[in-house]
Amino acid sequence: MDIEEKKSLTSSWFKELRDKFCKEFEIIDGTSFERTKWDHKYEGGGEISLMKGDIFEKVGVNISTVSGEFDNDFKSEVKGTEETPNYWASGISLVAHMHSPKIPAFHFNTRFIVTGDSWFGGGGDLTPTIKPHKEIEFFHNCMKEACDSAHPEYYERYKKACDEYFYLPHRSEARGEGGIFIDHLKTDDWKKDFDFIKEVGLSTFQAITTIVRNLKNESWSNQEKELQLVKRGRYVEFNLLWDRGTAFGIKTGGNTDAILMSMPPSAKWS
Repeated sequence: MDIEEKKSLTSSWFKELRDKFCKEFEIIDGTSFERTKWDHKYEGGGEISLMKGDIFEKVGVNISTVSGEFDNDFKSEVKGTEETPNYWASGISLVAHMHSPKIPAFHFNTRFIVTGDSWFGGGGDLTPTIKPHKEIEFFHNCMKEACDSAHPEYYERYKKACDEYFYLPHRSEARGEGGIFIDHLKTDDWKKDFDFIKEVGLSTFQAITTIVRNLKNESWSNQEKELQLVKRGRYVEFNLLWDRGTAFGIKTGGNTDAILMSMPPSAKWS
């Protein structure tokens, strides 16, 4: 399988998965997504799917397929750029902020990147304000099932990577309750790697939709909402100060609205 076929397969899958998430979220909420296309400064572009509803206060499910050249001050930070600054990248990114503080915020993304090298990355995690232990356990079980489908060591490896990555050093605290974080996934079996990335997407779909359905009718107080707003402030701090995906998007000329789709609709700092 040549690299062009790999690009076609991955970008098609991310679009298919985007449609699957959006369709189910619309059923749950009874509201429709609005879609906005954008063009990359070099080649390609993406599409923002954004919904603000009765259950999802703000949820974005974005896809993009872009190519271009890294600036000299950034290419040294990316694998495979020793010989050429060229890159191609395709992926899906989802962030859901819920009206109810009883329902966690969710983050998920997967991507395929091609430079002088190529690899998969991504994962999923959840950030609850009020910790629903049964649902947190269910989320992690879904992530473990996806990992176990590919390799018995993946779950512990990528769970540890998630805990280390989604951490706020300036606060000495974790952003949320973890999940999995995959970076630079490349074995000698591309199809197996791709199947694993697809399984992560499907398992995350199962986890998010099940948890939202389980908790969407739970009552909550104004005090609990205030706690959620402060927790969202931590979310903002991580995404702007530490998130590598944010930096990658900004430094490669991505769409600012798509990059900052992850920001909550409202937040507080106490």
